[in-house]
Amino acid sequence: MPLHPDITSPFEPTTVVSLTIGSKGPATSLFIEEVPKPILEQDEVLVKVKAFGLNRMDITQREGLYPVPPQAGPILGVEFSGTVSEIGGTTDPGDWRVDDEVFGLAYGGAYAEYVRVSRHMLIKKPADWSWELAAAIPETWITATQALHSVAKFQPGEKVLWHAGASSVSLAGIQLAVAAGASAVYTTVGADEKVEFTQSIGATKSFNYRTSDWLESVKEATDNGGVDVIIDFVGKDYFTKNLDLAAEDARIVILGMMSGSTLPGPMEIAPILRKRITISGSTLRGRDLRYQIGVKERMVKTALPGIESGKLQVPIERVFSWKNVSEAHQLLEANTSKGKIVCLVD
Repeated sequence: MPLHPDITSPFEPTTVVSLTIGSKGPATSLFIEEVPKPILEQDEVLVKVKAFGLNRMDITQREGLYPVPPQAGPILGVEFSGTVSEIGGTTDPGDWRVDDEVFGLAYGGAYAEYVRVSRHMLIKKPADWSWELAAAIPETWITATQALHSVAKFQPGEKVLWHAGASSVSLAGIQLAVAAGASAVYTTVGADEKVEFTQSIGATKSFNYRTSDWLESVKEATDNGGVDVIIDFVGKDYFTKNLDLAAEDARIVILGMMSGSTLPGPMEIAPILRKRITISGSTLRGRDLRYQIGVKERMVKTALPGIESGKLQVPIERVFSWKNVSEAHQLLEANTSKGKIVCLVD
């Protein structure tokens, strides 16, 4: 039986989704196996997982291309919902009690029957929420909050562009920007049905990059004024276009490199100086716990009330049994989904 580095007890077994230790592989290489149950450290909580959300970083990690933080371990998954099973050694357990229904964000290990997580990264699940809804929120909405507010420093009245507009993070970000007072929110997407979908949840205008010139379309929509905030998951192919589209004092936040990371040359960087553009790269998983707690608390304050009231939507594309996690990964890789893909631990 393989022994995962972040799981030290040889006595009590539990079940996880695994790859062969120290290797990588396609979606079809994922399988379920038994490993020893996690042992808690100070201020950690053991959660019995009911559901977990899929993220693109899971694919990258599975392929061996993601810089996994040392505290994460090899088991995939960062967001989950479930019940508190055990509370680790602490003089202050906070508000948590065994059997509490929670959801939250971990550094890794959520594709499992049990996940260990800092007690500070848990959120109480409303009683009327499904497990899949709760599991679809943490990574997605905390990342969108981080990008829009913590990094881009969005201000009411500004114009925002979200690339990969039908991704879970962008769907959250569109709604957060509207709720925070954006004067316009634009997106780029890869299908006409995604144009309609993103506009239905609040985008002012969405553009299919496969059938139109999104750069010229957004310029036209803004009367050549450009946009104040650009959130980009694409990287290389959009970098110079983002500079062209940016308004004065714009902020560009790079969250991904789906088209690659090496820019072709020569490249004109004068717009950065002339328009006083700020370019930031940001990750969430690689941040220390204190930073993550701060962004989580901001998301709880700014987004959770809207989700609870129904003003903010959490689109879920499809729910799988975790026994079909390979199929769930293949759906995410296909880039056809409009919202979250979730697995139930059954």
